[in-house]
Amino acid sequence: MKVSGHSGILAAALSVLAVPAVLAVLCGCTVRSPDGGDGRGHSPVHIDLPHRSGSASAPAATPTPSAVETVPPHIVFTRGDTGTGVRELQARLRQAAWLFDGPTGTYDDLTAQAVEGFQGKRGLPRTGETDAVTWRRLVRMTHRPGKWELYLMGGQPAAAPDPRCLTGRVLCISKTSRTLRWMIDGRTVSTMSVRFGAQYTPTREGVFHIYWKSRHHVSTLYHSPMPYAMFFSGGQAVHYSYDFAARGYAGGSHGCVNVRDEAAIADLFAQVRNGDKVVVSW
Repeated sequence: MKVSGHSGILAAALSVLAVPAVLAVLCGCTVRSPDGGDGRGHSPVHIDLPHRSGSASAPAATPTPSAVETVPPHIVFTRGDTGTGVRELQARLRQAAWLFDGPTGTYDDLTAQAVEGFQGKRGLPRTGETDAVTWRRLVRMTHRPGKWELYLMGGQPAAAPDPRCLTGRVLCISKTSRTLRWMIDGRTVSTMSVRFGAQYTPTREGVFHIYWKSRHHVSTLYHSPMPYAMFFSGGQAVHYSYDFAARGYAGGSHGCVNVRDEAAIADLFAQVRNGDKVVVSW
């Protein structure tokens, strides 16, 4: 078909402009001008294609820092806690040379200071609280403490009394639990931790009686002080020990029964009489 004159030029122009519209209809798109109008009198034509989910043109929203929840670390032990778990913590801190007292079984200021020092040395937050990260780091550096590391400075529970302790006034001493019970007619009046002789100077076992008390005694053989001494077998006595108070079960006696709690043995010394029974047993 021939098109001539102005009418031919107009028809050709309309046919060109109609192509995008036809494509838009076939693709399910809309035809609009770049400024959002209806497209009349504007060129070129802008076509919005249907959006496909997951396309690179629509990235997922990134949460702002304020939207990220901060989870506090899990606290394993903290100030005021007590028990065998705290004893293990303190024993491990002793192994790592951060604590020199105890274990006491109580998370006190000294324990918190030791934990804080341990944390600071390893670039951890210096909180003084034993969180899960601090605990795992300490466990990897140390070995599991044995019973007498946990009770290095005493505090262990006493064993059941020997049957020979159930009548009369008795110093009932157990080598198994390393404790002394002061008993009257089967009733326990007080309990304290004790230490015994070393391998070559063992504390004798059996039933004895207190035969001499000496408040400010000094050993004539070893020239060491033996305050609140209560002699029961030759030169062996129950008495206060400065060394036991300082080093705990890391040391030993020359055969005597050492007590590390001075207030406790001072009170015991005031109550015990000459003639009272002493039972030393396993």
